Amino acid sequence: MRIAEFWLVDIHICMNWQTITFDWNQARAFLVTAEEGSLSAAARALGLTQPTLSRQVAALEQTLGVTLFERVSKSLILTEAGIELADHVRAMGDAASRISLAASGKSQQVEGLVTVSTTDLMAAHLLPDILRELRKKAPGVEVKVLCANSLSDLRRREADIAIRHVEPDHPDLYARKLRAAPARIFGARSLVEQFGRPLTRDDAPDLDFIGFDNNEELVGYLRAFGLKVTEANIRLGSPSGVVAWEFVRQGLGLAIMADEIAARFPEIVPAFSDIEPVSFPIWLVTHRELHTSQRIRVVFDHLAEGLLKAKLAKI
Repeated sequence: MRIAEFWLVDIHICMNWQTITFDWNQARAFLVTAEEGSLSAAARALGLTQPTLSRQVAALEQTLGVTLFERVSKSLILTEAGIELADHVRAMGDAASRISLAASGKSQQVEGLVTVSTTDLMAAHLLPDILRELRKKAPGVEVKVLCANSLSDLRRREADIAIRHVEPDHPDLYARKLRAAPARIFGARSLVEQFGRPLTRDDAPDLDFIGFDNNEELVGYLRAFGLKVTEANIRLGSPSGVVAWEFVRQGLGLAIMADEIAARFPEIVPAFSDIEPVSFPIWLVTHRELHTSQRIRVVFDHLAEGLLKAKLAKI
């Protein structure tokens, strides 16, 4: 057994926890009264009423079976037992102050792991600039980005923060709608221009589209643009948004994309001349309990600021 382990065992054996029967609040009331010299001054210092403070001191005397103060006229004088006890409680008070300061400092330190859930496209193309600035602001924070097209379960702590396009409906979640983001149908310039004329929605039944995950759902979105398409128009796709978008960039088909991502690719252009963009919301979500964590709050607020300020190149 190492020496450190021996001392730990020795202390554990010698400590009789059942002998510690007094209440710290009572001990604190006694110490502040001893330091301030009167019940009224101690009550003011602790923000208590004088009767409440007096009861706490009397309860400590009863618990310990000793008299701590002699009451002379309107003054309180420490007894010998009170003087001896005051030294011990003063050490406890100093320790309590150090604990409070350490805890306060820890809660204000912005460090540790924060997990952010978002789509792989947003992670790859929008978050890098935002996270670069976060490194400068909070170098002690470690960010892990989970890329998933499905919703992370924040209540099960699959992530601390999620960037979503749908509003959460559970009361345990705190959500902030940042803005509405425009989206439209894009294609590689080489693909669109090979037709020699602007494409219109009437061309849609003869065009290829790239699938991201659920083809049936994608057809619903495309029809919302007024396009007469079926799943037969989707002959290539990937559950990875980054891979599917690369297929678009390589001219293998058209796809719906947020303007702010498509704007980063000069070789990609809006596919149709007669279709207006649609908007989808961007929500930032966290668990209500986690929103009180300093490091998560810093990351949450920074993401909100960065996503709100995301600049779009002209489409």
